[in-house]
Amino acid sequence: MAKDPGRVLIFDTTLRDGEQSPGASLNLEEKLAIAHQLARLRVDIIEAGFPFASPGDFNAVQRIAAAVGTPEGPVICGLARAARGDIKACAEAVTPAARRRIHTFIATSDIHLEHKLRKTRAEVVAITAEMVAYARSVVEDVEFSCEDAGRSDPHYLYEVIEAAIRAGATTINIPDTVGYTTPAEFGGLIAGIEAHVPNIDQAVISVHGHNDLGLAVANFLEAVKNGARQLECTINGIGERAGNASLEELVMALHVRRAYFNPFLGREAGSTEPLTGVRTEEIYKTSRLVSNLTGMAVQPNKAIVGANAFAHESGIHQDGVLKNRLTYEIVDARTIGLADNRISLGKLSGRSAFRARLEDLGYTLERDDLDEAFARFKELADRKREITDRDLEAIVSDQAQQTEARYVLKLVQVSTGTNLRPTATVTLTTSDGAELTEAAIGTGPVDAVYQALNSLARVPNELVEFSVKSVTEGIDAMGEVTIRLRHQGVLYAGHAADTDIVVAAAQAFVHALNRLVHGIDRQPLHPQKASLPVAELPRL
Repeated sequence: MAKDPGRVLIFDTTLRDGEQSPGASLNLEEKLAIAHQLARLRVDIIEAGFPFASPGDFNAVQRIAAAVGTPEGPVICGLARAARGDIKACAEAVTPAARRRIHTFIATSDIHLEHKLRKTRAEVVAITAEMVAYARSVVEDVEFSCEDAGRSDPHYLYEVIEAAIRAGATTINIPDTVGYTTPAEFGGLIAGIEAHVPNIDQAVISVHGHNDLGLAVANFLEAVKNGARQLECTINGIGERAGNASLEELVMALHVRRAYFNPFLGREAGSTEPLTGVRTEEIYKTSRLVSNLTGMAVQPNKAIVGANAFAHESGIHQDGVLKNRLTYEIVDARTIGLADNRISLGKLSGRSAFRARLEDLGYTLERDDLDEAFARFKELADRKREITDRDLEAIVSDQAQQTEARYVLKLVQVSTGTNLRPTATVTLTTSDGAELTEAAIGTGPVDAVYQALNSLARVPNELVEFSVKSVTEGIDAMGEVTIRLRHQGVLYAGHAADTDIVVAAAQAFVHALNRLVHGIDRQPLHPQKASLPVAELPRL
């Protein structure tokens, strides 16, 4: 990718770092759906996963590279530790893409060198040079990250970066791995790299950062002012701990305030040319897609994509907006793709209108999946007068979670009341065609359903989160249930919606169980090497 000092590249890591959010694991079909939407959003680079971590990650990166990595599409990137096995697996996984990148990394802070790597500074410089050169021998586009750069000695950082560029790195990433720095510090770090690394003009400076102190977006914008030209971010800011820098906030900050940022990119102050290549009209639907498929709700007051982002409660604000929206809105909602439905769907709507609306929302389904989703839509339309986009998203989210399912919910029936002990009968069908039925008593109808499902699955787990909310307004609204199960320290999320909240709860629990079982059943990529344990996943 050619270096353009007047352009800010958007590197999306939703499918890699974002998926490391507790409980946010995605199956292959869900990852493909998000990857296709990221391509429509026109991000520059998609970090599709960590191929060496597990066979599932390897397969997902390879499939995304084949499906989305077209000559006109984004660069497809895979993550690899600075080790030959990682880099080799990464190269194999991204091979189907027309434009491919290996992103390799090693820690550079003294605390990591001493306690994690147990290596000297000189040894890390040597490893960096060797592994970047190896990565460059198999692909032309190599990104190198100095893990925990925010807490590294700047002068040592300059030495490592210079060695990486000399070995062939075309992008140098500076991660604030633990979300420790402030904007002034982070901007100063980038400025120091620009001033003290003699060959820095041969590479793009990238930044990656976590939001532990709520400063990730501010840090990135300060980095842009000081020379960074690639931003590594995620949709809705999902990721480890408090998450990553939020893509939608960064893109819209650069969009709305481009006149301010123009001089820092070497442009005239009055230029209206976009600073990124992102198609902003796709932001809202991308946010909704990621939220639905991960089961991670967007808080109402979230900037840009939250439910309240364009809502006005104050009478003074309402009066001003009615007279001129610019009085209290700096972003036109249509700029991010937030607009009324163009097609009103109901029980008389046909398959073509249904498919067209799904495609508008970013979903492209295979024929069999479309048939099943359309049948679910028709069933829902018999119970609801009008179907909204949120209803459609819930339907497709449920459909995507059926992929690779060990269990499918066939029947759930409950009896409850003031003078009855809540009882549930549940029937599951298994992937090998068997039917399993169980009845149980609980403290309430949902608890009874969960007791029955646990008896059928026989996989030890702990229910750590159960949340219910209405998808839309009205007495006939679908109820949306999100749950998280913990098994051996790992969280697995399930998400479902239905006009019957008990059915939604049962479906959500089954989806989480399927993810849990799939996680247990993953086989190693190589016969002699098991998948990486959670503790060894990268913490960029």
